[in-house]
Amino acid sequence: MKLTLSVIYGILIWSIIYIGTSILTPLFSSSFPGVNILVPLIQIISIGFFGILYIRDIDSNEVIEGFLAGVVFAIVNIIMDNIFLVNNAHNLIFSNYSLHAISTVILTLLITTFLGYLAQMTIDLK
Repeated sequence: MKLTLSVIYGILIWSIIYIGTSILTPLFSSSFPGVNILVPLIQIISIGFFGILYIRDIDSNEVIEGFLAGVVFAIVNIIMDNIFLVNNAHNLIFSNYSLHAISTVILTLLITTFLGYLAQMTIDLK
């Protein structure tokens, strides 16, 4: 496992989620009040992108590596939330933090494990 690379990717994922929600919240909150689809959408895109970057250099045990990368991504996300966003309670993420934390962990583990599963497959497109 490439721990430093997965921690760096976890920090980048958290940064993209935070910046994306900060920039796009005014657009979506005025158009769709009461709908919180923005955070999961940005999570799926950023975790998918950085998960692919992480998994593509792994040659064996891709599913296990994907799961472990997902665990590191989720831990980094929760740590960064607690460090930087605890005093910023009006943020979109903190409307229901326990739901956010649980959904982040589940979504991250599912995406990275599935990417590891796809990486181990041999695809023959004939």
